[in-house]
Amino acid sequence: MKRAGILGTEIDLIGLDAAVDLALEAMNGRNGRYVVTPNSEFLLEARTRRELRAAVSRAYLSLPDSIGVFVAAMILGIPLVERIPGIDFAERLLEKMGETGKSVFLLGAKQGVAEKAADRLCEEYPGLVIAGTNDGYFTSGEEDMICDRINAASPDLLIVCLGSPRQELWMHKNAGRLNVGLMAGLGGTLDVFAGAVSRAPEKWRRAGLEWLYRLIREPGRILRVIRIPLVILVSLWYRIGGR
Repeated sequence: MKRAGILGTEIDLIGLDAAVDLALEAMNGRNGRYVVTPNSEFLLEARTRRELRAAVSRAYLSLPDSIGVFVAAMILGIPLVERIPGIDFAERLLEKMGETGKSVFLLGAKQGVAEKAADRLCEEYPGLVIAGTNDGYFTSGEEDMICDRINAASPDLLIVCLGSPRQELWMHKNAGRLNVGLMAGLGGTLDVFAGAVSRAPEKWRRAGLEWLYRLIREPGRILRVIRIPLVILVSLWYRIGGR
């Protein structure tokens, strides 16, 4: 599998189906592997934070989550196969896991969200086993306890929704001591699975405008959305020879 650097962050040149197949294969090894889904905001922050670039470099899969990442790659002449939103990856992966009775542990979001997400996932994917849940509001002093809970559950997949870049750094730090098949850092995915946040209609997603749909519904996201044109401008600067 090939990787390319986009503004210093490594991204895999892979499609959704192949990514899901590799994720399922990785679950059998239990070797501390994890998946990251960098977006525009992450790319900009990682330019000045070595530990973020290291976390991505160590990742088993690094998937291009946002339209900003995809456009930046086009500007820089990097042939990404397709944009892979983290939630699309999660839905396809959980569907396959449900077919074979694999288990998932949900970590993150506010109190009660992971439990609601678990209930809805059980309805959507009847064969899926919920190994456990825990909210994302734990302190560094509680980290050992969280890891012990996860290890006791021994899930095939650990979904980590702690927000970026906390989730990437957390997976990188704890990869060696967690007895899981695979981890995946998926941002706000649990909120969507729980029904607390709605996805954009299909036509908005196909047009790469899910960010605009969410901005209309949540104007407070403006400071995050601004990162999309900013990462495009930085990519243009790199393309013409700036650093």
